[in-house]
Order: sequence, then C-alpha cells, then structure tokens
Amino acid sequence: MALVPVLLLALFFSLSVSGNAHPKVPAIYVFGDSTADVGNNNYLPDVGKANFLPYGIDFPHSRPTGRYTNGYNGIDFLARQMGLRMSPPPYLSLPKNTSNRVGVNYASGGSGILDSTQGNKTITMTKQIKYFATTNKSNIVLSKSIFLISAGANDVIAFVLNNTAPSNTQIERFCNTLISNYKNHIEALYNLGARKFGIIDVGPVGCCPFARRLFNHSGACFNVMNDLAVGVNDDVKKMLSNLSSTLKGMKYSLGSYYAALSNMIANPEAAGFKDVQSACCGGESLAGCTRTATYCENRNEYLLWDDIHPTQRAYEEAVLDIYSGSPPFVTPINFKQLVEE
Repeated sequence: MALVPVLLLALFFSLSVSGNAHPKVPAIYVFGDSTADVGNNNYLPDVGKANFLPYGIDFPHSRPTGRYTNGYNGIDFLARQMGLRMSPPPYLSLPKNTSNRVGVNYASGGSGILDSTQGNKTITMTKQIKYFATTNKSNIVLSKSIFLISAGANDVIAFVLNNTAPSNTQIERFCNTLISNYKNHIEALYNLGARKFGIIDVGPVGCCPFARRLFNHSGACFNVMNDLAVGVNDDVKKMLSNLSSTLKGMKYSLGSYYAALSNMIANPEAAGFKDVQSACCGGESLAGCTRTATYCENRNEYLLWDDIHPTQRAYEEAVLDIYSGSPPFVTPINFKQLVEE
C-alpha cells in the first residue's frame, strides 16, 4: 500500500465524522488493553496514560486523546471499515445510563486477560465486562453487533518479566490459566447477548524496543517472549474453535497482529517502512515517550511509536490484513465476512 500522508489521513477521518456514515453493524463493543484503549485510562488515578503530547500528534488538531500512539489505533481503523463515523467512545467518558448508538469502548491500557496482571490499577477484563452488563443497550441488536477484544500482550510481558527463562511446566501452567480465563470472559459476554466476536491476538512483543533493549544487548528480538506469544495465540485459536462448536450462534474472526506486524518487520520496504526496530518517540531513552521526549518527523516510515506500541501507520496496515485478508493474517473468516454474516 502506498504511503498515506498524515494530513490527508487526518482529513479523511475528520470528514468521516461530519459526513453521512453507513454503519454495517448495529454497534461495536470494545474490550482489551492499550492497543484498544481510546481514553478510559484518562479517568483513572494511578495508571499509565497517553493523554499528553506527543501522543496524538497526528490525531486531528494534534489532540492527545489517551490513545497509545501518534494518531489513530487499530480499533479506529476497524470501526471505519465497519462503516462507523468514528470509534466508539470510552466508557468512563459517558454520563450514566447513556444510550450510545455506535457502541462503547471499555478497554484499559495495562489490563490483561488475567485480572492479576495489573491488579486494580486498570479496568480489569472482568470489570470491563461488568461495565458492559450495566450499559444502556436499548434499541441495540446485540446478536448482530461486533464484540472486539484485543488483549493478552500485558499478560505475556508480565509473565516473562518474572520468568526470563521459564520452564516448560511454568509455561504450560501459565497458558492453561490464561486460556481458561479468556474462555470465561467470552462465555460471560455470550451470556450477555454477544454472538459475533472479533478477536485480535498478541503481537510480536519480543520485537518491541523495550524488549530488545532489556533482554538482548545485540538489539535482536527477544525470542523467549515471542515464542510465548506464539504459544498463547495457538491456544487461543484452539479455544475459539472449540467454544464456537458448543455455544449456539457464536461466530468469530481471529485477527493476527502477530502475523501482520511480523510480516512488516521481515519485509519493511514492501509496506514503506524504513525503521522497524526503533521507537519514533523517545528513541533509546530509558524514560520512553514522555512530555519532553524527542520524536521522529517521518512517522509514516516507523513501525513503532513508543517502547511497545505501533504507529498509526502500522495499525492501518495491520487492519487491512485483518479486515479483508486471509490466513495467516486472519482465520477462519476475516472481519469483513464476520460483519456480513
């Protein structure tokens, strides 16, 4: 895909907000971590936030919204593909009992599939689902709405930080616990009316700048972390297949950030990237992307925005693979097919 200038991209989205949208789904409900958070963490006291520049530097009017990137994230691009004028708003920004016609975003940066991953500092997955249960969903056809979940990276990172050379037994125990909890979360949403699930797997977190710097002095990807991500993703794939055969009417699409981002890392020129290792914001600084951090000017040529999150451009490329692509980027059907079923 050709490079999309930042200003044109911002104009594209700003026009979509004011123009007539043609939603392909009744609503979108979003759960997960910082890859999906659009501002919930702004309302929490003791958790990492992204509500300051240079975060949001490429968002319309250079406005930091709480998205952990330089502009739009993957959820925004998915929402646009599904015909929404804009991504559903963060739950904590809404007045109580508000009936929102496009859906709601419950995702919280730092959260995991396991509630223990960040404790009570974030909105845990269990609490995200409880918030959904209390949301005013009048006049919304839940069975045709899309339930997006992008989670698991923080669980993998937390486990490896505590077990840099884990045994097979430790890995097996961790994966079993993680998948059991993930299954429970999906069943809880199903029991609340969800039928169409768009799941996004764990990306190649071992190739993020923080992992390269912390675990591998050569600057190469940290394979222990990536191997665990692959194992978790394989287990999620099996779990979803089994679950869909037992839950009547459940349909799902499993999009792979791992495959999409790994492909960009292996073939950067094909996607127009010139740097797939360094953080655009913060560079090699241990402090990361702070209010005073320096950041690159050629952001469309960077895969990674900060120490762990992709750039707006990388998210856009990944969503194209997930929404209308084919294996290994998405399985068993793509998100477009999920929407149209």
